[in-house]
Amino acid sequence: MTNKTQQWHPETLSVRAGSEHSAFGENSEAIFLTSSFVFENAAEAAARFGGQEPGNIYSRFTNPTVTMFQNKLAALEGAETCVATSSGMSAILACVMGICSTGDHVVASRSIFGTSVQLFSSILARWGLQVTFVSLTEPTAWRNAAQKNTKLFFVETPSNPLTEVCDIAELATIAHQAGALLVVDNCFCTPALQKPLDLGADIIIHSATKYIDGHGRCLGGAVLGKKDVLEPVYGFLRTAGPTMSAFNAWVFLKGLETLHVRMDAHSRNALALAQWLEAQPKVARVYYPGLASHPQHAIAMCQQKTGGAIVSFDVKENGESGGKDAAWQLIDATQMISITANLGDAKSTITHPATTTHSRVSPEARAASGIGDGLIRIAVGLEHIEDIQNDLTYLTK
Repeated sequence: MTNKTQQWHPETLSVRAGSEHSAFGENSEAIFLTSSFVFENAAEAAARFGGQEPGNIYSRFTNPTVTMFQNKLAALEGAETCVATSSGMSAILACVMGICSTGDHVVASRSIFGTSVQLFSSILARWGLQVTFVSLTEPTAWRNAAQKNTKLFFVETPSNPLTEVCDIAELATIAHQAGALLVVDNCFCTPALQKPLDLGADIIIHSATKYIDGHGRCLGGAVLGKKDVLEPVYGFLRTAGPTMSAFNAWVFLKGLETLHVRMDAHSRNALALAQWLEAQPKVARVYYPGLASHPQHAIAMCQQKTGGAIVSFDVKENGESGGKDAAWQLIDATQMISITANLGDAKSTITHPATTTHSRVSPEARAASGIGDGLIRIAVGLEHIEDIQNDLTYLTK
């Protein structure tokens, strides 16, 4: 970052950082929809491919629009570099494949996205990666799980879907004492609400599909951290090709411009909805870091600007914690909220984690993570809060 950029507030970085203009002097960043780039001569081509001269070569690993997105997001996270990928899952894959080798060990929170669990336990394990899942909120479990060959600690905080929160600084210390890197999936908070690198984390993962886009339009991901740490991650991307497209990068650039405004509005709605849900007789428990009743509320309020936009809750049935039938009845009774497993949209979305996002996780693993059949997750959107509450009429009857 330039000295001028370093002086800007985060909201200004969202709008201005990373932008470069072509010879046409456009105000909005340009989309470079090209697969390859032309060289002045053979010597220039050789210098570009050999790394002696900077510049674009081939859009699998160098594209001006993607570079602008990477630079803007890196500025927001306070990272030296960013590697953009085709999706959030490909960001995790690129991170692990770039840094780990056969026989290495990863300690991961058991409270992560269901597909992330599958990636570690079913796919990466086939290639000789050892994985131990532990409780996100028990530091001793992480310390005890570390081995001599441990390369990474991997967490989501807040977690999906129960919004559990770990102390990032404490976990970073434990990871570094074990000779490992701490990887934080910052999807739920984004840099508008949480800065894991400032708290000691080494690598940040993003699903840009979510709040970075903010409107449910495109798939994308990102890995951020120090340049030397991510050099092998970039090498994996260059060779294997899980690449972000120029068009998607342009969409994400536009999403980042309004990130802080949107996350503030999402968070206000989410807190109001969480407080309302706590007062409903058909709700057994509400999971939201912004509530004083949340077990990690104090930690969350120290390392997050707000509680975020995700609210989960257990429904009651006949006065007791309900099961799938009660959860499905509530979901099916909604008329405005979108029934979809995606999140990060301007539109509120609702899902039943046990049968959607975590359906491929074993019942035993779901139970260990606290994901019951009566659990519902709402990604609170930007509609008026009264309209969101009124759409949950099942709870008031």
